[in-house]
Amino acid sequence: MTSPFVFHVARLTDFEQRTQTGPAPTRIGPEMIGIAEGAEVTVDASLTQLGGGVLADATVTGQLTGQCVRCLGDLNPPLDLRVQQVFSGSDDFVTGEEDDEGEVDELPEIVGDEIDLLQAVIDEAGLTLPFNPTCEGGCDASDTPSPDGVSGEHKPLDPRWADLEKFL
Repeated sequence: MTSPFVFHVARLTDFEQRTQTGPAPTRIGPEMIGIAEGAEVTVDASLTQLGGGVLADATVTGQLTGQCVRCLGDLNPPLDLRVQQVFSGSDDFVTGEEDDEGEVDELPEIVGDEIDLLQAVIDEAGLTLPFNPTCEGGCDASDTPSPDGVSGEHKPLDPRWADLEKFL
């Protein structure tokens, strides 16, 4: 299976625009909403040669799947995610400044003449996608489950808890 996030950059000129489509190699996104593993995604990338490295500026599109946290209805909004990542091609490539603890942010590397945007996309999806997704425009009150999670009846789900009902 070829990942749409992997780009071959051995013969990269100063600037190239490339588009790749394929299945997502892993699930991308938080628990309640994301791109399912194997779902089709399109990566439209601008690749720029930076001397000893490569700058990738990419837009990832696909179809999200998930559930509303209020009504538990299915959600299928489109995904339009933008990522930018610099890849180092050599050890002497310029890196970021040291932080307060003396650590330097490590840049991902060009491995075997290829760059892989997957981790950058996973990171951006985790920061951008909602942790608790809800229906666009709000949920219909009739669709919202009652407190027992099943119906309007207030029967305990487990008969061992029946004696606690008098305290409600």
